[in-house]
Amino acid sequence: MRHHLILRVVTKMLVGTIILFAFYVQFHGDFSPGGGFQAGVIMAVAFIIYGVVFGLDEVQQVFPAWIVHKLLALGVLIYAGTGFVSLFLGYSFLDYGAFTPAHPVHGQHYGILAVELGVGVTVTGVMVAVYYAFAGRTPQLSDEEW
Repeated sequence: MRHHLILRVVTKMLVGTIILFAFYVQFHGDFSPGGGFQAGVIMAVAFIIYGVVFGLDEVQQVFPAWIVHKLLALGVLIYAGTGFVSLFLGYSFLDYGAFTPAHPVHGQHYGILAVELGVGVTVTGVMVAVYYAFAGRTPQLSDEEW
């Protein structure tokens, strides 16, 4: 892949834009179409494209597998933690009104952002982990056998 100079340059330009768009979808998901799942997939696509163009070793230097595995748990903890916070404050599980009892509408906003953040982190981790698992497999056929 070293000889695909244009592809490598365009990929480096696109990865930052894709990540920025993922953050946009993440933080505007409660006002417009999108949210945690879509943002997580878009964020993962940035790393997967980088890995397809530059190789698995290169993308794992940028986004190591141990961090990916930690993201899987972190996202679930954020999601569940949001529910447990509302439980500890005397409300129902995932009752977002617990975050600002004086203004339940604001609490709904904060709760949705927290839950969607947890979903986005988890989906990013899962998608990148699946890519690492498939890309790291030893090929059964050599390139000459195609």
